Amino acid sequence: MKTTQRVRKILAAYESDNPGTKANLARILMAGRLGGTGKMVILPVDQGFEHGSVRSFAPNPPAYDPHYHFQLAIDAGLNAYAAPLGMIEAGADTFAGQIPTILKVNSANSLSTNKDQAVTGSVKDALRLGCAAIGFTIYPGSEDQYAMMEEIREMAAEAKASGLAVVMWSYPRGGKLTKDGETAIDVTAYAAHMAALLGAHIIKVKPPTPFLEQDEAKKVYQAQKIDVATLTARIAHIVQSCFAGRRIVVFSGGASKGEDSITDEARAIRDGGGNGSIIGRNSFQRPREDALKLLDRLVKIYQGKE
Repeated sequence: MKTTQRVRKILAAYESDNPGTKANLARILMAGRLGGTGKMVILPVDQGFEHGSVRSFAPNPPAYDPHYHFQLAIDAGLNAYAAPLGMIEAGADTFAGQIPTILKVNSANSLSTNKDQAVTGSVKDALRLGCAAIGFTIYPGSEDQYAMMEEIREMAAEAKASGLAVVMWSYPRGGKLTKDGETAIDVTAYAAHMAALLGAHIIKVKPPTPFLEQDEAKKVYQAQKIDVATLTARIAHIVQSCFAGRRIVVFSGGASKGEDSITDEARAIRDGGGNGSIIGRNSFQRPREDALKLLDRLVKIYQGKE
């Protein structure tokens, strides 16, 4: 695998990592149709744990089959496929070496009222299954946030020592946060920065809104005249919060929405300097041909062709 100058520059920002971890980051960055560009589109399929199989897969019944998702990500030319233990295990042999995989090692479920996630996979599982990285969610703001941070600190150290990359979902929720505050620009930037401080190689957050949740932060945004008027400007601010662009940051697709909304978001992510999209329900809940069409458009947007 030959890396590009752009990928080598990204890898150089991870100054403490061993060759194994950098090789696995390179596997993700060099895979698929966006390989070598520094941009990426990743397919995450952890929604069955989060919302249940019917809510996740009934809109497109072939998606009940774990092989469907591997093949969708491969055929779309994506950078990686992320899923919990059972989903990865169900296709690990058939699709070995065909696409980088990310093992989601903690999960929540909608039957619980706790703003927390259970550890459901391990670094050893990720190594056994040939994954390039582990994925872990933290909930900044929740009553259980410190325990989650301590869990990922320990798991990240083990992953890095084993040559794996670390992807962190940083989703503010719970505690004193309002519903609008969960995606507020000040809170999202804070959450992204926390993930960087916790040692994430790839940071995943939701596209931020212009809402400002914290009174003290609002004063600073206004005094410093920080531009949050457009999504492109807000994406640029999130990138700045991730060590001034020294960390890879990707943005979730969120709840189901129309194709134009998804592609408009992708353009804002691209133009704001974000590294790409990690899009689940908005792809696999569509019929396969529609999903491939949408993912093709996203790839072309990040290639600068649309």
